[in-house]
Amino acid sequence: GTRPMEITIRQCQASELEVLRNMAIQTYESTFRSLNTPANMKAYLEEAFNVQRLQGELNNPNSTFFFIFKDQALAGYMKLNEMEAQTDLQDPAALEIERIYVKAEFQGDGLGKRLIQEALTIAHEANRQFVWLGVWEKNQKAVAFYQKMGLQVVGTHEFIMGDDHQTDFIMRLDLDEHHQE
Repeated sequence: GTRPMEITIRQCQASELEVLRNMAIQTYESTFRSLNTPANMKAYLEEAFNVQRLQGELNNPNSTFFFIFKDQALAGYMKLNEMEAQTDLQDPAALEIERIYVKAEFQGDGLGKRLIQEALTIAHEANRQFVWLGVWEKNQKAVAFYQKMGLQVVGTHEFIMGDDHQTDFIMRLDLDEHHQE
């Protein structure tokens, strides 16, 4: 018989910067390559995922990175921000999911759902009132997934990718009615 797959989530350690960086670049590129010019993509990757910047984010007490593993294989990651580490809406009552990526070969295994559930649990345990994220309006697969997980579009903001001005949806989920113990 087939044994159930084992999914584990743990915090990313400071010593794992290179592993995190490689995965961040790989997953971002495979998600958005077809929707952006190579020049804009290259410039963005160099800015968002350069070693110094990622190191700073890893060391920030208000940002936490998590790795998700399927049967011991590194399958994806998530970045959560609190307080002033949030990219927008720096509300102390909020937790931001800034990044949530699952490698292409692990998509469809329910790992994104597990990461969202982990974020909601963390938010709940920290007495946060809501979770929010920004997602590119053209990333319809992601928008549909977040809606299925209970988040709703509450606004928009502009995101600059090189010379391209893009619109992000701001989506949120209020915890009070969702996480009654």
